[in-house]
Amino acid sequence: MRRPAAAVLCAALLAGCAGAAGERSGPADGRAQDPARAVSESRHLPPVVDHVPTRDPVVFLTYDDGAERDPRFVGLVRERRLPVSMFLTDSVVGPGYGHFARLRAVGASIQNHTLDHPALRGLPYAGQRAEICGQQHKLRSRFGIRPRLFRPPYGTYDTTTLRAAADCGITAVVLWRASLDAGGELTYTRGEPGLRAGDIVSVPSGETGSLTLTERTERLLREIAKRGLRVGRLEDHLARESGRRAAGN
Repeated sequence: MRRPAAAVLCAALLAGCAGAAGERSGPADGRAQDPARAVSESRHLPPVVDHVPTRDPVVFLTYDDGAERDPRFVGLVRERRLPVSMFLTDSVVGPGYGHFARLRAVGASIQNHTLDHPALRGLPYAGQRAEICGQQHKLRSRFGIRPRLFRPPYGTYDTTTLRAAADCGITAVVLWRASLDAGGELTYTRGEPGLRAGDIVSVPSGETGSLTLTERTERLLREIAKRGLRVGRLEDHLARESGRRAAGN
């Protein structure tokens, strides 16, 4: 999974921008990296975030891959007006893009999670660019959009990833501080356990378990409400933070 620090929001964040939730394979899960150290000092590379500094009582719900297409989830997003972010992998979504078009129609945002879900760290620039830009093209052809947020599979990345992402039009690389497991329990990549304002949460997709995606999300929403928080739109808060920082420079 992923693990950045809020301090990593150094460069101007969003000017335009694309979970993974539930990814358990691979040796790294984002905890082995400190995004604050991993990001090049170049101001042209996108920042890496797992938490957004904000005074608003919000957290951000992100979903990866596109493996689980629970039809009840569309209704939940519509009824609760949830501004969730869906990070899609083309080879996983397959013929299921229609489901995500319905989610987008009720308020979900569609973001980039590569074409084929490889672990990117260590791969050559050309390969990483092909994975990221290739999915940009796919999503543009499917939805007429150019995502600005990107989540690297397994939360692993290197400076080459950030270079390729920037060249594909990405303005922020999104990891996560909290993740929901198949049983509906939250785990944390860093810091003290417990949701706090600004946390990016990864919700697993396609994991086997007794709870559906809708049921896991409903359980998470109860925990969010218990802590006096609500769900915010990630893109809006990243853009606001970018503007605040730019104004301070």
